[in-house]
Amino acid sequence: MSRRSGILEFAVLGLLRESPMHGYELRKRLNTSLGVFRAFSYGTLYPCLKALVANGWLIEETDSAPEGASAAALTGRRAKIVYRLTAAGKEHFEELLAHSGPDAWEDEHFGVRFAFFGQTSRDVRMRVLEGRRSRLEERLEKMRTSLARSRERLDDYTLELQRHGMESVEREVRWLNELIESERAGRDQRAPGPAAQHKNQSGDTGGLPRHRGGSRPDPSDDTTT
Repeated sequence: MSRRSGILEFAVLGLLRESPMHGYELRKRLNTSLGVFRAFSYGTLYPCLKALVANGWLIEETDSAPEGASAAALTGRRAKIVYRLTAAGKEHFEELLAHSGPDAWEDEHFGVRFAFFGQTSRDVRMRVLEGRRSRLEERLEKMRTSLARSRERLDDYTLELQRHGMESVEREVRWLNELIESERAGRDQRAPGPAAQHKNQSGDTGGLPRHRGGSRPDPSDDTTT
């Protein structure tokens, strides 16, 4: 299983834990509410759903007809499939939520994991946040070293691009520091705090890290070495 399919499985199970959904609604939520799967297609979603059904983590149900609808009105209408999480699926999702290893710290994975922090225990949240911060601090140090070595060979525009990438990482590190401090203080995450202030300043309601004047974190935004 690829990393992308693994995090897709996690996101689908997490969304269906909230409520059963059609494939169309799932795709919409993945593309808009989570905001981390760009150009997401049914060709990727439905194989994932079929695999989850085969594993016994989801069941397919035929959408019931609207109350009062006549047989004539339903003629030729294709029945919609609703996907519902099974008890085994809920248990599997709980296991995935408890995972806090290196995969949870990576760019695209972290955004999805953060979207489900409301369902994640505080200990796991802390490990993921601290792991993400450590990973970015390592990346930032490499970027600084690389820039120091190549500064004289870079033209002004390339130099500015390198600086911009470093500033993006530095902003996320500061934001992570605020979140970690809030978690350690044991604050109620529903009350205004660093994360809420960050959200209000950016106008975002999704709670994901934001960069470059308000855009969501993009793996391509960060310069790697």
